[in-house]
Parts: sequence; structure tokens; C-alpha cells
Amino acid sequence: MKKLTILSGAGISAESGIKTFRDGDGLWENHNITDVASPEGWRKDRELVLEFYNQRRRQLHEVEPNEAHRLVAELEKHFDVQIITQNIDDLHERAGSTNILHIHGELFKSCSCNNKNLIYEEKGDIKIGDKAEDGAQLRPFIVWFGEDVPLYKTAQEKVKEADILVVIGTSLQVYPAAGLIHEIKDDCLLVVINPNETGFGYGQRALVMKESATKGMKLLFDKLVNLA
Repeated sequence: MKKLTILSGAGISAESGIKTFRDGDGLWENHNITDVASPEGWRKDRELVLEFYNQRRRQLHEVEPNEAHRLVAELEKHFDVQIITQNIDDLHERAGSTNILHIHGELFKSCSCNNKNLIYEEKGDIKIGDKAEDGAQLRPFIVWFGEDVPLYKTAQEKVKEADILVVIGTSLQVYPAAGLIHEIKDDCLLVVINPNETGFGYGQRALVMKESATKGMKLLFDKLVNLA
């Protein structure tokens, strides 16, 4: 069975109603990124950071996977599918996909602020005073700007193995994730679904579809199945 790797970003979840922050203004839900998504922001105002992600978590309970998520899940009937997502939501899981690598963390998990290996399921709010088993404050299980991406090497290996790589809803402007595109084999089929201009150096070898995630996947699905 051919190996199909999906590299997904904010654009696929935006169609479910989850707002993105890569709109050129440097803000995420009217917050400066460094205030809510960096170790510096955490040290400066833990309460602000916790409430920001509490709001994101509440919102995630209210949205549903869209057609793009469902079509990606459907591809498991035809391929050995690996999803590498920059998204912290669980919409791929809820759509039925089973092999998902969240390289930037997961919104429905928390961890000790002193030890990110102490991880807990977290569907509700995290408050000041909520502690991990080591006595440290719980924080969102998110890879913030300036932090290491522990799953990056695993993601690199998965991309290197791919016979087909489909990039959906990301312009790959955030490193190190942006470097994954350069790990593909010479004979790997590269497909890019993104309505906006992308500039991550794929050259002439990519099939570029300037469409939304849902429309692009609808157009691509049968073509991919024919390659299985």
C-alpha cells in the first residue's frame, strides 16, 4: 500500500470556524502572538495565557470537522496515511483519521510547566492553582514560539517515506515545520492545496491547486484514489 502523507495547517480548520493568526497582522484573536504563545508571555502573565487557551478549548467543543477532514480520513481505505498537522485541534481525529502527528501540541491536553512529559487529557478550563503531579502549575500542551519541537524528527522521517505528499491549508511560513517540504524523495508526488500564494520553494515539481481545503480535496480525492 502506498504511503500518503498529509501536511495540514490552519487553512483546513478555518473552514470549521477556527480562526487563524497568519493574516498578516501578527494578532491571534486580537492578542499579540508573543503575549499568548511564547515562554515570555507565560512568565509575564500566566492568567492571560491560560484564559486565552481556555477560550480556544471552549470554541473547539462547538465546531465540527469539515468535508476536507472527512475526505482525508476516507483516504485511509486506499493508502497508508500519515497526517502531520500544525493544528492543535482534534478535528482530524473526530473525522476518523487514526494516524496523526501533532507537531505543535494538542489543545485538549495539558502538562506540567516544569516537565512537558507529564501530560494530561484536558477538555475543560485550566486555572491558576491547577497542579501536575510534580506540584507545578499546569499549562497548555502547546509548542510555543521559541520552544523545541520534539516531534519534528519523527515528522521528517514520515515525510521521507512518503510516496505522495499533500500539503493542505498551510503556506509553510513557520519553522521548523516549513523545512519538512524539503525532505521528500525525488519521486514523491507533491500536491499543494492553498488558495493563497505560497513561497516555500517547491519549484515546478508540485501540482498546485489554488483552492480552499474542502474544494481542493473534493477535486483531488478521486485522482488520488486512482493512484492507489
